[in-house]
Amino acid sequence: MTKKALVTGITGQDGSYLAELLLSKGYEIHGIIRRASTFNTSRIDHLYVDPHQKGAKLFGHYGDLSDGSRLTNLIYDIRPDEIYHMGAQSHVRVSFDMPEYTGDVTAIGTTRLLEAIRRSGIKTRFYQASSSEMFGAAPPPQNENTPFQPRSPYAVAKVYSYWMTVNYREGYKMFACNGILFNHESPRRGETFVTRKITRAIAQILAKKQQYLYLGNLEAKRDWGYAPEYVEAMWRIMQEEQPDDYVLGTGETHSVKDFLQEAFDYVKLDWKQYVKIDPVYFRPTEVEYLKADTKKANKKLGWNPKIKFSDLVKIMVDADMEAIGLKPIGESKTIRERNGFSTLDRALLSETNGSGQ
Repeated sequence: MTKKALVTGITGQDGSYLAELLLSKGYEIHGIIRRASTFNTSRIDHLYVDPHQKGAKLFGHYGDLSDGSRLTNLIYDIRPDEIYHMGAQSHVRVSFDMPEYTGDVTAIGTTRLLEAIRRSGIKTRFYQASSSEMFGAAPPPQNENTPFQPRSPYAVAKVYSYWMTVNYREGYKMFACNGILFNHESPRRGETFVTRKITRAIAQILAKKQQYLYLGNLEAKRDWGYAPEYVEAMWRIMQEEQPDDYVLGTGETHSVKDFLQEAFDYVKLDWKQYVKIDPVYFRPTEVEYLKADTKKANKKLGWNPKIKFSDLVKIMVDADMEAIGLKPIGESKTIRERNGFSTLDRALLSETNGSGQ
C-alpha cells in the first residue's frame, strides 16, 4: 500500500527537499500551505502535477498552525502514516521582535498537532523539527544529553515543542520523535538567513547591483550542513522500530566570518571591502558556539553527511550566481529555483469556493 505523509512547512527549504525525497520513495504527500495574497510555493512548483491527472501524488491544503480545528480535520480526513512537522516562525532574530507570535505558532502549534493526532485516534508517526538553538549557551559539543539553555524566543518555543513531543510519546504511547538539527543550508534557504544573505549579496555585487552587505555578529560559530542530506535523516528516524530523539549535524564548526571568507574567496573578492556591521542585526542574547556530537545518529541511523563546509558554500554561491544570470564558477550541480506564478497555488484556490475570495 502507498504510504501517506502529511508535511507542515512544505513550502520551506526542508519541506521542499523532504517532498522530493518522499515522492522518490513512492509516498502520497499532503502539504499544509499557509494562505497568502502572493504565491508562496516556488520551492515545490516543479513537483506539482494537476490532482485531476492519474498518478498525482502531491496535494496541497490550506491551513495554519494557529488553527487547531483545521489541523484536526486534515489529520482525520487524510489519515497519514507519517507526519513531518517543519512549519514554524523559524527566524531567530525576528523572534525577538515577535515573541508572542513565535510562541503561538512555533510552540503551541506543535501541541495542536499532537493533540489532533491523539483525539483522532489514528495510528501515525510524528516527527518534530527541533533545533540546535535549544542548546543556546550550553558548552560544545552538544548531544542528546546536553541540557538546553535557550537564548531566544524561537529557541524557547522549540524547547517547549521538544518536551511536548516527548510528553505525548511517554504519556500516550505515540510514535513521536525529535530531530535536533544543527544549521543546514542550501540554495533554497530563505534570503534573510545569514548564509543565503551572504551568497546572494555576492551575486548582486558581481552583477554591480549591490555595493555593500550589512551583517551583525561575525563571531558566532555554527555547525553548517547541506539540507538535502538532513531530510534523509528525518526519514530514517521515522523508519526506526522505536521512537527516539537524535542530534543531526556535521561535527564541524565555523564562524560567520569563516563563511564570509570562504564565499568571497571563491569569487576572488576581499569581503572586508564589501561588508559593514549594522547593530540592528545583533540579537539581545547570542548563541556563541554550536557543534554537533552525532555519534548516536551515526550508529543507529547509519547517517553520515558527505557535503562539508567548503562544498556547501560553493554550491550556494554558484546557485545564486546562476539565478541572477551569471556563469557559475564551479562545476557542481546547482539547484535552479523556478520563477513565475504557482500552478499549485492556483489549484488550491478550488478549496476556497474556486476563486480565492
